[in-house]
Amino acid sequence: MKRTKNATAATAATLVALALTATLTTGVTAPSAHAAERISTAFVLPGAKVYPEGITTDRRTGDVYVGSYADGTVYRARPGSRRAEVFLAAGTDGRDTANGLTVDPQGRLWVTDSTTGVAVYDTRTGARLAHFEATGTTPFFINDLTITPDGTAYLTDSLRGVIHRVTPELLAAGTGTLETAYDLHTAPGGLTLNGIVSDPGGRFLLAVDMTAGVLHRVDLRTGAVSRVTLHGGDLTHADGLALSTDGATLRVAHNTTNTLTRWHLSRDGRHAHLVRTLTDPSLQIPTTLTHTRGRTLVVRSQFDKDGPMTPSTGRPTTFTVAALHTL
Repeated sequence: MKRTKNATAATAATLVALALTATLTTGVTAPSAHAAERISTAFVLPGAKVYPEGITTDRRTGDVYVGSYADGTVYRARPGSRRAEVFLAAGTDGRDTANGLTVDPQGRLWVTDSTTGVAVYDTRTGARLAHFEATGTTPFFINDLTITPDGTAYLTDSLRGVIHRVTPELLAAGTGTLETAYDLHTAPGGLTLNGIVSDPGGRFLLAVDMTAGVLHRVDLRTGAVSRVTLHGGDLTHADGLALSTDGATLRVAHNTTNTLTRWHLSRDGRHAHLVRTLTDPSLQIPTTLTHTRGRTLVVRSQFDKDGPMTPSTGRPTTFTVAALHTL
């Protein structure tokens, strides 16, 4: 098992580096007017080489959780805190990375490890409640996840181009293997699927292909897979997605272009119209975002500072999460 896990991790890490290097060469759009004035620092992440990847907000408490791609540490920032604390230490339960994070309505924190699968934790005690692993000999990269109103978790696999799921029944069992729910038939051989969100009504999923710049729609009733028609732009380099509670606003973090976009989503999820674009180097390679109470929090990954992105453009500064009130 360890050999397979390490081999998968090495393959995935190589592809991450190649994908990020390729996108880095495309350049960065000129900053939006006065963009820097709208971006502040919400809180600091302690550590010299955090390289944060995922973020989520516990809507019950206001606590924010951030995961480290470098070593799997999960941080927690309490409301009003200017510095996060370690919630789950690096290597907890054998976790090598912390990619996608979400807190479900029951207060359980879900954390994906790209090299194994996903684990579920009690946000009060930090105890692991359940864990589920990807299987098979084909390389995989478990990336992001979302939870639908019926309690099913759906997870993107960036290398296999599929969406896995964990049903409430499997969650109750506490352990098992990830079930492949949908094959989106993305281009083989590279990193494709990344961020994923679910319609608040439980009708469909939206998953982004960061390489092709397209948004896939999965009908949860019929299983039909289609592409969302994008008006006014595309989703190239799109990493994390955040969908508003009314399902009308989709916010997107585009990593290597240091860009955030906001889209108006049609009620059926078949059309998305670009409303706003904000580009600024102070976003420091944003990987994902969370939006609550009129504030958007954005992960500043600094992947290009001696991180997984090559070639390096220098040494990392203090790792932080950015805040915006206007996106």
